[in-house]
Amino acid sequence: MQNISRRAFSCAAAVMLAIPAFARASIGRVPKSLDHIILGCTDLDAGIEFVFHHLGVRAIPGGVHPGAGTKNALLSLGELRYLEIMAPDPLQSDAADPRNLRTLKRPALVGWAEHRDHLDEFAGALRAAGVDYVGPVPGSRQRPDGSILNWKTLSLKQDEHGILPFFIEWGATTMHPSLDSPKGCRLDGLQITTPNPASLRALGQTLDLDVPINQSMAPRLMAHLHGPAGSLALQSR
Repeated sequence: MQNISRRAFSCAAAVMLAIPAFARASIGRVPKSLDHIILGCTDLDAGIEFVFHHLGVRAIPGGVHPGAGTKNALLSLGELRYLEIMAPDPLQSDAADPRNLRTLKRPALVGWAEHRDHLDEFAGALRAAGVDYVGPVPGSRQRPDGSILNWKTLSLKQDEHGILPFFIEWGATTMHPSLDSPKGCRLDGLQITTPNPASLRALGQTLDLDVPINQSMAPRLMAHLHGPAGSLALQSR
């Protein structure tokens, strides 16, 4: 555990130094339909320690994603929203991980999801608007207690290097992961930055995204979390 903690602390310092102080002070607002944000790391135990070091709440293992090459741990960020810590599953093939988590040099945001109650209808609206997407695709995960979570997702074909969300609809009999994940943390804000904010804001209106989109030199997703032990600023790779 001591070695894991050292790795987590080193990663923590790298992340905090990578985000300017002015950005950490104001990272937008929380989108009204946000479901979860995904923090990618190379090792799940180290990722759990990294978050615990800053926020003071320890995420619990959630299970594996069969065929996707990953496993996760979760903590609640409030009602119907949560943080997913995701890492490669050493028992699955390296080639199965589409996010290339093994190449991360530090923990980084690698995606986020917005909730949609009627994903098939949403897909029809995107089709009518000329927005290319994949899905809805069914998914599932077995929890450590043996119960199964079911959902379906829709992903944009052009997600601007991962800074735009994918969309999720949970199964009618599935309990939302935020309800039984460790509590005590919150998401204070989420922000997208891009070299061409005007174009992305127009797409954001079509997608009904309630997230600030601002100017920057490179596409980036940033989030600010708060917990009993302090705060944590995160950004995409």
